[in-house]
Amino acid sequence: MIAETVCSAVAAAGLGIAAVTAYRKRFLSAARIAAYALVPLGLVMTGVVEWLADTAFSPVAWAGFGVLGAAWLLFASTRAVERRRGLGTRKERKEARAAQRGAVAPAASAPSLGSGARQPSAKPAAAAQDDFSDIEAILKKHGI
Repeated sequence: MIAETVCSAVAAAGLGIAAVTAYRKRFLSAARIAAYALVPLGLVMTGVVEWLADTAFSPVAWAGFGVLGAAWLLFASTRAVERRRGLGTRKERKEARAAQRGAVAPAASAPSLGSGARQPSAKPAAAAQDDFSDIEAILKKHGI
């Protein structure tokens, strides 16, 4: 009963402020204030305020929230235990990670990288020297 009275008083005060704001030729602000002022009145008329007040002061409702919290804790703890049990000891987890890393072939994604991918070099050291001599020739040609 008190909550409905307070919400109705807030709505009336808000509509009064909206009227004063509209009198000052600030119609957009007045419309926004009126919209905010009508929200508590609408909540009272739909019965939401009464339901919230009954829930807030009901020991059965608070006990229900406690039961929901306990259920959530049980779900969370069983999931944590299940995760730990699924992988076993630290050694088994380490082996599982190593097997997961080694499962993919290292050169499997090389074709998708295109021509810029690093390919294993099968050239001898002399071929690498020839590449540098070509680069030196190009730099000399341009005067660098």
